[in-house]
Amino acid sequence: MSKTKTPRWMKSILAEAARSEAQMPWARGACRAAMIARRAAAEAASRAPQRPVLAAR
Repeated sequence: MSKTKTPRWMKSILAEAARSEAQMPWARGACRAAMIARRAAAEAASRAPQRPVLAAR
C-alpha cells in the first residue's frame, strides 16, 4: 500500500478546521444539560393540575 500525498486544497481545509473555535454540540455538556433541565421543569409545571380560580362575588 503506497502512501499518497494530501491534496493542497485538503491541507488548507484541515488547517482552517484546526483554527476554528466553533463549539460542537457534544462539547456544550453542562450548559446543554441545564437548558434541558429548565425545559423539563417548565413542562412539568405546565402539566401540574392548576387550582381553579374562584369567581369574584
